[in-house]
This record gives sequence, structure tokens and C-alpha cells, in this order.
Amino acid sequence: MTSEPTTTPVEADLGWTLGVVFRSYRRAASHVMDDLPGGPRGYQVLAAAGRENARTQLALAQQLGVDRTVMTYLIDDLERAGLVERRPDPADRRARQILLTGAGRERLCALERDLRAAEQQVLEPLDETDRAALRHLLRRLATRSGADAGACPAAQDLCDADPKPDPARRR
Repeated sequence: MTSEPTTTPVEADLGWTLGVVFRSYRRAASHVMDDLPGGPRGYQVLAAAGRENARTQLALAQQLGVDRTVMTYLIDDLERAGLVERRPDPADRRARQILLTGAGRERLCALERDLRAAEQQVLEPLDETDRAALRHLLRRLATRSGADAGACPAAQDLCDADPKPDPARRR
């Protein structure tokens, strides 16, 4: 029977453990978004825009907790890169819906595959049962913390089923 190593008080602290895991994930995932306009925020916009229901620029800003002026510049950059487009909202002619372009959908799928590989690297010490339990518990905490549970669609909903990262896509 193996037992867990004895922990010090700091190692038992939730903030410390979350910070260590977050920094590990950030290191593993940082190269994935290096050349994406807006980096992680740009990824969040692509993921949210990839949902089937079109979102207005203001709704995206509110959902993602991004200042609306910052969101304007971020969407400008993503639009210049050909990843999203603004379309008039049929329900409100003053508002603009943010939609993925074909290139945006391809880029999002590639990002999702590469991020899954980074996640696998971080979670490598855990078996599949523990990985699933950790994801479930974190999702439950996130959705009960007031965050929008639908902020990021699952990659498999948007992309092909190829879970392998494409080494040629390293940027």
C-alpha cells in the first residue's frame, strides 16, 4: 500500500497548490498561443465565438469579464488576422455579432488540439480516473463561482476527433 507523502502546511494550502498547477499549465500551454492576437484572451474569444449561437461583442465582453474597450481592440486584431468577422445583429442593428471565419475555426481546432497536449503533459502524473475527477471538480467549482459555465465549448463539438497535436503547427 502506497501512501501520499507528508505535506507541509504551505503544500496543503489551496492557493499554493492551485498556483503551482496553474503555472505548470501556463508554461506547457504558452507556446500554443504565442502568435495568436490577444494570446489567451484571443483564444477565449475564439472559443466563445465558436459556439453555435452568435454572440454580440458586448455579450462576449461581459461573459469573458473583459472591458468593452479592450474587447473592441482585441476583436479588431482577431478580425485583421482573418479569424473572426463582425456582422450586424438582426435583433439590434446597433450591435455586431462576432463569428468565426473558416480560418478562425481551423485555428481554434488546432489550438484545442495543442492545448489538450499541454493539458496531458500537466496531468501526466494522474491516471485517467483521477484526471476525469479533477476536471469534474474544477468545472463544478468554476460554474458555482459565478463564471459562465458555457464560456468555452468542448473542442470535440467544433473540431475533428484528432486528439494529436500537429508538430508542424508550432509557432
